[in-house]
Amino acid sequence: MNWMSFEYPFAVLLLIPLLYCLYRCREKLQPRYFVHLHFFAPGRRWTRLEWLLKVLTLVLLVAALASPILVDRSDPLNRKGIDIVLCLDASGSMGASGFEADSRRTRFEIVQELAQAFVMKRLEDNVGVVLYGDFAFIASPVTYEKEIVAEMIGYLSHGMAGQNTAIGEGIVMSLRALERSPAASKVIVLLTDGEHNSGRIAPKEAVAIAKEKGVKIYTIGIGEAGEFDAGLLEMIAKESGGESFTARNRDELETVYGAIDALERSAIKSREYLKKEYWYPALLVGAFILLLYFIGVRR
Repeated sequence: MNWMSFEYPFAVLLLIPLLYCLYRCREKLQPRYFVHLHFFAPGRRWTRLEWLLKVLTLVLLVAALASPILVDRSDPLNRKGIDIVLCLDASGSMGASGFEADSRRTRFEIVQELAQAFVMKRLEDNVGVVLYGDFAFIASPVTYEKEIVAEMIGYLSHGMAGQNTAIGEGIVMSLRALERSPAASKVIVLLTDGEHNSGRIAPKEAVAIAKEKGVKIYTIGIGEAGEFDAGLLEMIAKESGGESFTARNRDELETVYGAIDALERSAIKSREYLKKEYWYPALLVGAFILLLYFIGVRR
């Protein structure tokens, strides 16, 4: 998606005093007396054209000063970013409420909200989503289109993948989502509120595969102590080179996402590295040609 913009839009305001001065402070020509006026054609039309050319010169110079750019967001030049997969627990227990004070929202609804906010903050990275319960599936492939990923998260619901918790399946499916990733740094953020009790793949096997592929796993256990397998989550994080976090309520989970966001930062920021095409040289060339013309007319 491309659009035109100005890097210094307020420079356009300079046109107001400059055009006013050009209109009010007109050049006074020294009178010359010649009796045979019939030798000269009327010059009013030419004078008007000359004034318009002066206006065009000022417009070109001020527009060049404002630095017009054509921005291309389809190529964010973010190849040095991190590829992240959010691996979300959608088991039956995620439908429980009480995770947020004075709210009947379920744990999964709160996780959806915070996961969407986390995705939109990762300006320089590619993000994907995996949902798991009895089985796991890729809800959104790893992509730079954050708006689409955030919107997709909003369509998910607990129970979509069954009522149990197949943590090993979730990790392996997240690795599959990262298979074609060219990024040097790959991360899985695994969230659960329960214990591994389903699936054909053991978490230890899944972690061994992740370690072999160089994928780091951050784990988040939500709920009260004893509701999730804290020892298993710590093992997954430690073996893969990540960190393990716990969150007993919404505020703590928001803090955890903020901590992970701070730990995993890319080398560049896509906002500053959008592909830009600068147009001010063309405007300067046009203004320079007109100025040369006026110099030639003077001589």
